[in-house]
Amino acid sequence: MPEHTTFFSYLIAMFPALGENMHVFGTSLFGAPVTAHGAEPLVASLFIMILLVVTALGVRKQLVNHDLAVIPETRLTTRTFFEVYVGYWYDTMKDMMGPKRAKRYFPLVGSLACFILFSNALGLVPGFAPPTSNWNVTMGCALVVFVMFNYYGFKENGLGYLKHLFGPYIGWWAIPINLLLFVIEVISTLIRPLTLSIRLMLNMAVDHLLITLMLGLIALLLPIPVMILGTLVVIVQVLVFCLLTSIYISLATEHEDHGPEGHVEPLATRAKSD
Repeated sequence: MPEHTTFFSYLIAMFPALGENMHVFGTSLFGAPVTAHGAEPLVASLFIMILLVVTALGVRKQLVNHDLAVIPETRLTTRTFFEVYVGYWYDTMKDMMGPKRAKRYFPLVGSLACFILFSNALGLVPGFAPPTSNWNVTMGCALVVFVMFNYYGFKENGLGYLKHLFGPYIGWWAIPINLLLFVIEVISTLIRPLTLSIRLMLNMAVDHLLITLMLGLIALLLPIPVMILGTLVVIVQVLVFCLLTSIYISLATEHEDHGPEGHVEPLATRAKSD
């Protein structure tokens, strides 16, 4: 994404020591040291995480009293927003993998949904850039997903997680096909972090750049159609990233349940029994 100045640029400039010590963040994906300007997406990410923690603590205080918490509020508040938003993602995961696995793996998907939504929405505020328009941030999120769904797969199925990459065993004469399927599945699994991170990064970078150009061309009038389009992009990218994450986890933790007669229970039946 082209370099430009945001409010975080002024924040870093106000504290020279902060800008000089940005190397503590490490290096970028390409091995280059993190500069003061290059660290802005990381600072923005920290800002989003602090904002989410503070907001979550505020909502938690309202839910301590269970007698009052069960009564829905009549207006849109922070509490009602998170109830609807978090409930939507839990219901989506429950329909996809059953309530037992949805409750087990929801913390990962729910955290990503909140972080990506707030990060994307930050780009709609004039003077700020979305941290998800930087590949270091999106690749970090994608690598967390990659490590976790593989971990869940091995934890749930053991070495059987690798066995399913070979496809169904038909006979000795089909072993070359099974080996070919294994290579294809391994390559497909390894490129998932790239597709997840690049898709999110490019869409948010182009969307923010378009909004910035429109604001520059029409300084006195707010470009409402572009802002509406930007809001749709913000929501759609959260949906795509988190739905794919849920699908990866569901596929990795799925296993065949054999009934008393040795037959494989249908997937739809297992989903209802969960």
